[in-house]
Amino acid sequence: MLRYTISDSDLSAVRFALSPLNELGLSLRALSYPARFPAHLSWVRTVAESTAPTDLAILRALVDERLWVPDFLTPVPVSPLTRFDDEIATLATLADDLVERDLDAVHTSRPALLRGRPAAVRARIVEAVGAYWQTSFQPSWSRMRGVLDADIVFRGRAISRTGLAGMFAGLSPAVAFDGRYVTLCHRDPRVRIVETGGAGLTLIPSLFTLRMSSPVHDSAPPSVVYPARGAATLLEPALPTAGTALVDLLGRTRATLLEALHEPTSSTELARRLGITTSAVNQHLRVMHDAGLLTRARHGRSVLYLTSSVGAALAPLSAQ
Repeated sequence: MLRYTISDSDLSAVRFALSPLNELGLSLRALSYPARFPAHLSWVRTVAESTAPTDLAILRALVDERLWVPDFLTPVPVSPLTRFDDEIATLATLADDLVERDLDAVHTSRPALLRGRPAAVRARIVEAVGAYWQTSFQPSWSRMRGVLDADIVFRGRAISRTGLAGMFAGLSPAVAFDGRYVTLCHRDPRVRIVETGGAGLTLIPSLFTLRMSSPVHDSAPPSVVYPARGAATLLEPALPTAGTALVDLLGRTRATLLEALHEPTSSTELARRLGITTSAVNQHLRVMHDAGLLTRARHGRSVLYLTSSVGAALAPLSAQ
């Protein structure tokens, strides 16, 4: 149990914020222990298939069996406008002693991949996290962020209707607020009481927490990560509807892909949305590209596909 003691000044400083790195860090729990995140299984399968084995091993090594993640991967954001590039730059320059402290707080005995000189371990983590972001998060981050932004708007309206107590009651059954204390009931057997001391309290919606999450260290800025409304709809495959004429011409999968590619999208994101393997999507995309229906361009480690002028001319057939 973690209990934040809230002063009057802290009540006026309750705020909502988003962190791309925090969201990525929390997702490592589903990636490492998928059986404990059944709603995320389709997403995990697609992401695991598209992540390099060496990066995947490092990412999974960062999480322990308690589902703890180092605090440096779950930073408390100061704004709803936090950018991943800024957060990864901060991580790349994090002091050696903080890297060591956060890793040791999670692991009693560190996995081999997280041992060695702190600078080398940090560089290894930064490289794996950066690659993971580009292949698995960046292509769909705008959609993820839309769900998180919508949740923040909903919570703001809840405050205006029912006050802070009503808003806190709606975050999660594991979160309680009695006017002076915010109590977080989680599996950590320790009883921790933290004075917020005028630092305020940051509330962070997430697609990758089941009940709620909080920092490992008491010295971290006070924060509560809670499940965002609408997370399930985003994590479930989202199939666009292709019309009969286009399906008759291309087949349902390729027609659906063409309908989905009015915006630049990676094969990883397409596979997640359609509920099929990335390799299967890539086979279809290669054929469609060779036929002139798609264009493609590399963006970091990802290849983004988009309908060509020929593909765009065919796509309206779906509306007939």
